[in-house]
Amino acid sequence: MRRSPLLSPLDEQSVHDLVGLMTASRMERGDVLFREGEQGDRLYVITEGKIKLGRTSVDGRENLLSILGPGEMFGELSLFDLGPRTATATAIAETQLLALGNDQLHDVIARHPRVAMALMALLAGRLRRTNENLADLVFTDVPGRVAKALLELSSRFGRPVEEGVLVAHDLTQEELAQLVGASRETVNKALADFATRGWIRLEARAVLLLDVERLQRRAR
Repeated sequence: MRRSPLLSPLDEQSVHDLVGLMTASRMERGDVLFREGEQGDRLYVITEGKIKLGRTSVDGRENLLSILGPGEMFGELSLFDLGPRTATATAIAETQLLALGNDQLHDVIARHPRVAMALMALLAGRLRRTNENLADLVFTDVPGRVAKALLELSSRFGRPVEEGVLVAHDLTQEELAQLVGASRETVNKALADFATRGWIRLEARAVLLLDVERLQRRAR
């Protein structure tokens, strides 16, 4: 929680007061919090679990924009833009959230201007990642994007183990393909190639990174 841009600029008393205003909720894997196109009036902070943010095309294809975990925040665009939600938020693991309404958030920003700066930094970071993802789709082949996605997931959800880094990403193969922006068959072929080379070992909704250096080279 303390890592969240909403809370990190605040002192302990202010954090305590703000959390007291927030509404807690719990989700199971597969539960949808909100859908693309719905009106938004609050933001959310993840205290436990993972949320995927995705968009669906008119022909039913889905693209995952990001995977978020504990301490991360989403839904903040409703503060700056009264338009509809730009993505669908779905739990991919048992998840606990804290929600804060826009009116309450406006009061927090009025009393703590540093929160506004932290939120703008968050939005700038997401815009930067969006630009990088667009460039990857144009200039990087699928195996390179797969390697980069594994490293990104590792930096946020990985933990060191004896053989390497275990990344419990909680994604199905289809969801991982949606995150990379390629077909499931093409992504599975890249993963199988990495496994044959001894760079990774695939596990149920997880992957063990055995050779991070080789993956980093492939992601470039």
